[in-house]
Amino acid sequence: MFRVLVIDDEEHVRDTLVKLLAKHCPQVNVTGTADGVKSGIKSIRELNPDIVLLDIQMNDGTGFDLLAACSPLDFKVIFITAYDQFALQAFRFSAVDYLLKPVNPELLAEAVHRAGQMIQEHFNLQIQALEENLKSIRSQQKKIIIKTTENIHLLDIKNIISCESDSSYTLIHTADGDKIMVSKPLKEYDDLLAGCGFYRVHKSHLINLLHIKRFERQDGGSIVLTNDLKVPVASRKRDEMIELLERMAD
Repeated sequence: MFRVLVIDDEEHVRDTLVKLLAKHCPQVNVTGTADGVKSGIKSIRELNPDIVLLDIQMNDGTGFDLLAACSPLDFKVIFITAYDQFALQAFRFSAVDYLLKPVNPELLAEAVHRAGQMIQEHFNLQIQALEENLKSIRSQQKKIIIKTTENIHLLDIKNIISCESDSSYTLIHTADGDKIMVSKPLKEYDDLLAGCGFYRVHKSHLINLLHIKRFERQDGGSIVLTNDLKVPVASRKRDEMIELLERMAD
């Protein structure tokens, strides 16, 4: 049985979450609620929860203020937020669970289940990435969490040179010379990095436009990246790629 604490400055939100947890999450016990940063810190220290449902913006500060005061964290966090789509992208990059208000009962149950399985030592890295992403929501300074069976990598997006499909896996090439194999398909990174200066030049290759070294016309066309990796350009992408390069040079 997991101990759950609900922290939100809106009483009706707290009441709704408590009712939803009781109905849809039989594996948890709601040990208490709090209405802000100060009361939340006090409740965490007194109740020692396993999972905290945490609002981002509250009357006396933010959820990040609370987490900083409670560091190092020994509980799991599910953010409750009314953030717009750009902020939600930052949450995705950071691999942190969030729920949009009004909270969907099924999504709440799924998030609580994931929180119960989360390896806690990973969470401080995720919070660091999330804070930086939210501060630079539309910049190229975003970070992304990459998990493998052996390591958790916190990467600057600008240092990712390319992502290469390897069946149902993806090989990530970085500016530091690292090659990170991840058990996720390329499409997932294509979606995740949309709007961050990446371009799918081929069904097997997603490249960072900042790392293009040159375009070679022979053999149907290929891109040479800053790590000297040569990436083929799909025939249907050739003209589009040339036009894109010309626009980048303007």
